[in-house]
Amino acid sequence: MRRLAPLLVGVAALLGATAAPAQVANPAKPRVAFDERSFIIDGKPTLIWSSEFHPFRLPSPDLWRDILQKMKASGFNAVALYFDWGYHSPKQGVYDFTGIRDMDRVLDMAKEEGLYVITRAGPYVNAELSRGGFPGWLVNQRGRARSDDPEYMAAADEWLTRINAIIARHQLNDGRGTVILHQIENELAMTTPSQGRYMQHLYDKARADGITVPIFHNDQGRNGYWVPKSSTVPLTVPGPQELYAFDGYPGATCTVHNKVTKGAPAPDWGLYGEGARGGASASPKTPGFIAEFGGGWFDYWGSNGMYPCNAIQRGVGYQRVFYGTNIANGIAAQSFYMGYGGTSWGWLPAPVVYTSYDYGSAISEARVLRDKALELKQLGQFATGVADLAKLVKASPVTVSAADVQVYHDRNPDTDARLLFVAHKPSTAGGDKIFTITADLPDGRYSFASELHGLDAKLLLAGYDLERQRLVYSTSELQTSLRRGAEDIALLYGRPSEKGETVLRFAAAPKVTVLEGDVASAWDAGKRDLKLTYAHNGLARVRIEGGKAPLTLLIGEVKEAQRFFRPDPATLVRGPNLVRHATLSGGTLALTGDTAGGEPLEVWTSADRVRWNGQSIATTRSGSGSLAARTALAGPRALTLPELTGWKSAPGSPETDPRFDDSAWAVASGGRNASTIRPPTGQPSLSMDGYGFHDGDVWYRGRFTGSPEAKTIALHYGAGGAGMLQLWLDGKLVGQHELPTGLPRPITTGVAEFALPEAASAPGEHVLSVMVRNNGHNWDLDSDEFHKEARGLISVSIAKPGGISFAVPVAWKIQGKQGGEDLPDPMRGPANNGGQYGERMGWHLPGFNDTGWTAATVPAQTPVPGTIWYRTRFDLTVPKGDDATIGVQFGDPATPRSPGPGRYRVLVFVNGWQMGQFAANVGPQRTFPVPEGILNHRGRNTLALAVTGDGAPGAALEPVKLVTLHHVRGGVSVGTVAAPTTLSTPKE
Repeated sequence: MRRLAPLLVGVAALLGATAAPAQVANPAKPRVAFDERSFIIDGKPTLIWSSEFHPFRLPSPDLWRDILQKMKASGFNAVALYFDWGYHSPKQGVYDFTGIRDMDRVLDMAKEEGLYVITRAGPYVNAELSRGGFPGWLVNQRGRARSDDPEYMAAADEWLTRINAIIARHQLNDGRGTVILHQIENELAMTTPSQGRYMQHLYDKARADGITVPIFHNDQGRNGYWVPKSSTVPLTVPGPQELYAFDGYPGATCTVHNKVTKGAPAPDWGLYGEGARGGASASPKTPGFIAEFGGGWFDYWGSNGMYPCNAIQRGVGYQRVFYGTNIANGIAAQSFYMGYGGTSWGWLPAPVVYTSYDYGSAISEARVLRDKALELKQLGQFATGVADLAKLVKASPVTVSAADVQVYHDRNPDTDARLLFVAHKPSTAGGDKIFTITADLPDGRYSFASELHGLDAKLLLAGYDLERQRLVYSTSELQTSLRRGAEDIALLYGRPSEKGETVLRFAAAPKVTVLEGDVASAWDAGKRDLKLTYAHNGLARVRIEGGKAPLTLLIGEVKEAQRFFRPDPATLVRGPNLVRHATLSGGTLALTGDTAGGEPLEVWTSADRVRWNGQSIATTRSGSGSLAARTALAGPRALTLPELTGWKSAPGSPETDPRFDDSAWAVASGGRNASTIRPPTGQPSLSMDGYGFHDGDVWYRGRFTGSPEAKTIALHYGAGGAGMLQLWLDGKLVGQHELPTGLPRPITTGVAEFALPEAASAPGEHVLSVMVRNNGHNWDLDSDEFHKEARGLISVSIAKPGGISFAVPVAWKIQGKQGGEDLPDPMRGPANNGGQYGERMGWHLPGFNDTGWTAATVPAQTPVPGTIWYRTRFDLTVPKGDDATIGVQFGDPATPRSPGPGRYRVLVFVNGWQMGQFAANVGPQRTFPVPEGILNHRGRNTLALAVTGDGAPGAALEPVKLVTLHHVRGGVSVGTVAAPTTLSTPKE
């Protein structure tokens, strides 16, 4: 959106001359197709309702199924998956797709759970990942990334050959999987001829690798970049792919200090939009496709913790207004970013974000279904259950009695079914509105009353064939409907206490029986209309007989309707916290799901018997034809977490000792340097990447001869968001420097200046020890090589009095993570470890022998400069059959930052896995969820903490405890994630 339109004209002409797409034989009848309005799957127009999930942000593969099941239960019919190149490749030519990196497994799970898949394979993904998902080794390339530079393209092809092969065998087209759409690049905003050739190469590569489903690129906003060549819209840039997609994050947002900024009204990115560029109109021959639509927002180092705020601001109300506007605009596919955010564990985060990637998403980081997930379930069941919505055009305007209310009137051109989207004008205005809508509908001209309160909108149907019934119109919203043998069932809902009316057409007066609730009925013999009137209170039940099939109509207020799940086409379930699966066999319906305790269970099914999580349930037959449990479903059993005691500790910065043996370290004199920041002429290349160290902490040791003129030192370094540096001289801490958070865009490099101690003036050899904490490489969002900004030391200068630099030769050595790009622990992978001494020695691993360590107390009493390690073991006894998320918490979570200086940080290792970084004086995160599989819920666990601080008052470890973040009865079966318990580590 920041590019200038005049540039596009010339570039478009250049790109238009690129080679035609490679012709690859497609299946005779591809199962995935599209026209200008719809995606067509197996011959049927299908509205794609998707949300984003990153398997790499949940390093417990068994729990991938939990997330996918919750997405399916929340009304989604598709999931979008990013793949992180760097997650799979620690070294050029080395790739791993096993264990927590088994992408075949997650794609198999998606198929098993009945979800279509949108694959987003990069090479660049952004996703608030370090380097935007590029591998660490790629930053050493001089060739420009995201261009047709041969060096870069050879590297990208390494990745694409492998990931494309995996995706190709999971496509819907060949019947082995459910992949329906494939993305070849992400948010590539610059539009040079080189990039045009690059995009063509990516397309040709995907086709040559066997990908046959439609291909798209995700535009960074509605810019018209990389539209299909079939588009004739001026000021757009053509690309080789078949589809145009874009992302958008409109609406109110939360600031880093938890204040809400009011956003613009919901945009019309389709039928009701204006202008030649943007939205579906940028590519008039392809369906409207929003590859990312705001489902929350990421949080920043140094904020007050805005995920709860985001969960609200992009939650209830916002979803109805903004997602509903997209439906009314005929957007054929929208995917919400994120559905489940998860955890940027280890060194995955880009500099802008900290460990938690909760995102304020529908499913929290602790895997809890938020209120917004329940609302999404209502919207999703409607959007995916009403086939007519997959193909919409404008219908005739309607009349509204209130000028500050707008109604979008759409119809399906094949069936003439109508959608009336009712919203404030502007859509985010709020307030209380009571009004009348008059519309020409398929069954006649009708006027009916409606109302809006606060941030809200309604999706109303008219002229719709509701199973075997004819719905003339309803001022209630349809959530779902189904056929149960000879009977139809429909669930409608509305806001509490609001009046509603539903009109159905019959050949003759039907029989109406109100089974529960206060519902009045009236028959209009002239129109042959049955009108039901009511208020939305509780759950009303009405039986209507006399049509093509008996109809059970369930009419509830919003919260009551949100208790319903639709686990399969023939089953409707009311009551439990979550319904995962329904299996019918021999007259018995077997349900699985979760309970928080005390929920009812009611099922509309053809079965006579019900089982819940393997247990038989005593039921009675209700007047509305359901099977209702005689007693409420039990919740989880009591869970008591142990106190963390028996701590042991050991000093962790031996590198500061001038006598430390660094003979095995690399000499920092000839490392490859492709960084965008170079050292001054005459100084060696010190950037950590040039020596194969790409993530986490890195140590330098420099020897120099003392001089009376050595008074100050300046260290230019790169360390990412909230990064830091510690400097030691001859074993004594000179000082600690921290990069400011620079909200909302972090400061990623800086200069640490210190006065040198008198010891630096003494004759003889002196040793500088420098530790740099690298909190991530920049992303490459603007395709500007920003990811190649140097990390670690860039240059060091020693100055005379008055700041006059002079030449002091320093012989530098460098050490980062053990093995560099050759990982001693490939199972946990490149993101797990940095270069702390304890990491290199395996102190973080559960099998490490710490019998020689000193007994310690936590909270710590005395701050210690440098790094000190703490270890303890504890046993968990989570009841079998219960699902829980347990976290590690530091201090008081109501206090985002420590009082006083508190300048210390903690790397949190659970059973050897680095599950987060706590920065006491930066914030905001104090609680770190640990997924089951990493955490042993029924056995022994090890917690290791690497605490790094400056030794100033307040910089000591605060209280540490375990907390329960999620606990239900149910869940999925989870096994321990395999990984080494010890390392065979050479001595340094």
